[in-house]
Amino acid sequence: MAQTLAPEFNLDELLQQAAREKDIDIDRWISALEDAMASAAKKQHRIKAPVRAVLDRATGKFEAFIVKQVVEEVEDPLAEWTVEEAQDEKPGAVAGEEIQIPISTEGLGRIAAQSAKQVLYQRVREAEREKVYNEFIDRSGEVVNGTVKRFERGEIIVDLGRTEAVVPRSEQARHERYSQGERIRAVIIEVHKQPKGPQIVLSRTDPRLLVKLFEMEVPEIFDGTVQIKAAVRAPGERAKVAVFSRERDVDPVGACVGMKGSRVQSIIRELRGEKIDIIEFSDDLVTFAQSALAPARITRVSVTHQSDIPHLDVIVEDEQLSLAIGKRGQNVRLAAELLHSKIDIKSESDVKDEVADALAKMLQTAMDEETASAEPIRFDIAAAPGVGAKTAAIMTEAGYGDLDKLLATPAEELEAVEGVGPKTARAILEWAAQFETGATASESEEIAEEGAAGEATMDDGDFMAALSKALQEAEGPEASESPGDSPDDEPEAEATQPESDEAES
Repeated sequence: MAQTLAPEFNLDELLQQAAREKDIDIDRWISALEDAMASAAKKQHRIKAPVRAVLDRATGKFEAFIVKQVVEEVEDPLAEWTVEEAQDEKPGAVAGEEIQIPISTEGLGRIAAQSAKQVLYQRVREAEREKVYNEFIDRSGEVVNGTVKRFERGEIIVDLGRTEAVVPRSEQARHERYSQGERIRAVIIEVHKQPKGPQIVLSRTDPRLLVKLFEMEVPEIFDGTVQIKAAVRAPGERAKVAVFSRERDVDPVGACVGMKGSRVQSIIRELRGEKIDIIEFSDDLVTFAQSALAPARITRVSVTHQSDIPHLDVIVEDEQLSLAIGKRGQNVRLAAELLHSKIDIKSESDVKDEVADALAKMLQTAMDEETASAEPIRFDIAAAPGVGAKTAAIMTEAGYGDLDKLLATPAEELEAVEGVGPKTARAILEWAAQFETGATASESEEIAEEGAAGEATMDDGDFMAALSKALQEAEGPEASESPGDSPDDEPEAEATQPESDEAES
């Protein structure tokens, strides 16, 4: 049986009044009420199958039905019947039909009424949130005024009149403090449909807040004469704004600053003392960079790498370096964001040091290349004194064809080589030492010839005396006249090419 409301209540008028108060379409109210009545009937009769309720707005009566779909193959037994099962309720039913089985809505108990109330509230909240979403989704980036209503876990809940908004902790400036009931102005950065919490997210740190404040304070920006090309912020501390004038006679920086700074000071007060640098935009990256790094005076700017993110090398005077970098790198960081570039700042003294180091490295590299290109001195063990072809082959096979190894070998070990005696071993080592210090090939051959002759005819004393004489002649007149020279002394590191006829012979 259908349930009828008491005659003193006009349901249609009540629904229209509620729709006006909540600013919700009346059809949504009726749909929510029907869903609530269907839920109550389902609770009352303990039915798991789908239930539908229908309101007759003229009579105020509710009717409820169990809804079954007729199908060829059942997938959901609670909501579907086969054609054979449907014949008992409606003979002649075919697949695709919908069968409605009436159920009573009278005598709904307290539990059913509570269920209906919850469903009704839920539908109304959904309608309200959808309305808020549709109203504010196109207003992203717009500045709104509100009142601080309460604080929740560090977040600020703002009353916007018909709805609430939230300023998350991450979107609050660190130096700003608000009290309950205080006016707050913020920019809308997000609108969502999540079921919990305010749907509108506000920000006090977003650069769009700065742009909107300039639009509100500067008529030239509002009417499009002056354009804001870019804006970056370190919230509560410093901001940089790049402006451009579409008319030659209008100074963009002066228009934003205003008479005696009146316009920009109004924005600074709104942002609680945040410093604002107003910069004239330029298409030339170097010129723009020099302006963006104000108040520092820039000596030179060069673009070292041009790509999606340009790389700029900036040189400043030594006393301007700290000003260009700013407190905790703030000035150069904001300038880099404004230019969409990477910036390296160096002082003039640092650049001079780098240039000097680079020149030194270039000079060293050139010297190394020249040394490497010089023709190496050829070492041949066969040229050693007292070493014939057969002995040279034996020594080469034993590894003594390498100068370094030969110099590291003691005379006793060298004597073990076939064909090398004690005198020859000492002569070879003396010759190798002379060869290492730069003896010429002709001098080495001369020493070798004298050593070979000494091996056959001289004793140890005569041989060493002859070898010492040959070495002194190779060193020149000063070496031969020095009274402190002995046959065991090592010759000077730099040897000269013999020029006398005697040396050549």
